[in-house]
Amino acid sequence: MSPLRRFRALPLRSRLALLVATAVAVAVAAVAAACWVTTRDRLTEQLDTTLAQVKPGEKAISMLTASCTSGLPGSIQLVTGPYTIQLVTAADGLPCTVPGKAAVPVLDADRAVAAGLREEATHTTKADDGAPMRVHTAPAGPDRPGLAVSVAVPMEQVTEPLNQLAWVLLIVSGIGVVGAGAAGLWVARAGLRPVDELTEAVEHVARTEDLTVRIPVDGEDEIARLSSSFNSMAARLASSRDRQAQLIADAGHELRTPLTSLRTNVELLARSDATGRVIPPEDRKALMTSVKAQMTELAALIGDLQELARPDAAQPGPLQVVALHEITRTALRRARLRGPELTITEDLAPWYVRAEPAALERAIVNVLDNAVKFSPPAGAVDVRLHRGELTVRDRGPGIPAEELPHVFERFWRSPSARRLPGSGLGLSIVARTVHHAGGHIALRPASDGGPGTVAALTLPGAPTPPPQR
Repeated sequence: MSPLRRFRALPLRSRLALLVATAVAVAVAAVAAACWVTTRDRLTEQLDTTLAQVKPGEKAISMLTASCTSGLPGSIQLVTGPYTIQLVTAADGLPCTVPGKAAVPVLDADRAVAAGLREEATHTTKADDGAPMRVHTAPAGPDRPGLAVSVAVPMEQVTEPLNQLAWVLLIVSGIGVVGAGAAGLWVARAGLRPVDELTEAVEHVARTEDLTVRIPVDGEDEIARLSSSFNSMAARLASSRDRQAQLIADAGHELRTPLTSLRTNVELLARSDATGRVIPPEDRKALMTSVKAQMTELAALIGDLQELARPDAAQPGPLQVVALHEITRTALRRARLRGPELTITEDLAPWYVRAEPAALERAIVNVLDNAVKFSPPAGAVDVRLHRGELTVRDRGPGIPAEELPHVFERFWRSPSARRLPGSGLGLSIVARTVHHAGGHIALRPASDGGPGTVAALTLPGAPTPPPQR
């Protein structure tokens, strides 16, 4: 397994702790390296300044010059305290060394100073015994051309403090990295505790289907938003499940009555055929009419349930520009067939809206069906469309004020309307369709104080169609 896959396989808190420790280790290493390099440069600079200030006297130079009997050598050495003082000539030659002392190699830079090609030279080299030395070379004086003086000192003054500093930085960095890792693990555990609670809540919901679980929300950070979103999701799911259960219960209740009546009538007809007892023609005709009416009611109820159970029922479908006045005229033709004895008047001004054509037509048909159903025999229904407001006025018994808040609830039916056919789903479907189109619907008593109810649908639009693109 590759290191990246191994890293991804670790728990999230371990990855966070490892990332924090790595980041701290890189930062500490960079700071330690910068500190070590800065200290080395400062110590070396101070050592160079000290070497430059060491000036051998004229007597020392004369003694060094006189100590060589075979001419001025390429290197003559004198030890004074921690410093090694050495004469350098421009010519090549073997060094002349004080017995028991290691000579410092003469470099080209030192000879260049002796030859007058450079003002001074500072460098690090190794003596013949292998000890690192810091060397500063300067001219011996104006009266000694071709001669330079090198002052050397062991690098221990720099290397020993640097080694001690390196160990201190290493120990402190190690403690810092370990502490950062521990702190990162603690922070990861504390920061991911709400995530653990969320995970436990999700696992609990998946295991028990208990949607009443809620996570405490503390603060306004991302974790708090995540917890709040989970609580909202759980509440919506619980509400959706409750509505689904209520829909099934209400549908079962509404289906039970017509199915019971239908089964009773069918059993009467089957018993008549099985026993040979003929049902009077009038009673048989009434039974068949009742069976047909109950089947029609079942078909309408099943259609309404299918409309509510569509997968896209909670989402608006593709909207199109439609002529509301034309759709209303089409729905009026169907309403006149269902109530031929009624007087239905219309006053429809052109109005174009964005909506689902089929759903909008079904909604208007439902409104008109309610007006036809609750109108008295030979009654009148007024349909008017003006500036986006479609009103349907009937002359029925009206709706009591205390029942108006419930008219758009699923399966709700007024006590006075329970003897009439219907499922109580029509107005809820109408309200959903109108809301999807950006409008609203309301039922109110007639403004003239007369009998009946006014259903008012308001949809945004324009009296002329928009230009085609």
